[in-house]
Amino acid sequence: MANNDHEHGKMDISEQEKTFNGFVSMSAKGAAICIGLLIFLALVNA
Repeated sequence: MANNDHEHGKMDISEQEKTFNGFVSMSAKGAAICIGLLIFLALVNA
């Protein structure tokens, strides 16, 4: 049968939060690099 010892909101999610924050940080940095590269290419008339 199912284990009913779980209480909603009691799970430790610190690892998931660190992973998500890392993903968001890398996505933002990647987007900034892409935008910077596009601006650079526009300035040098590539």
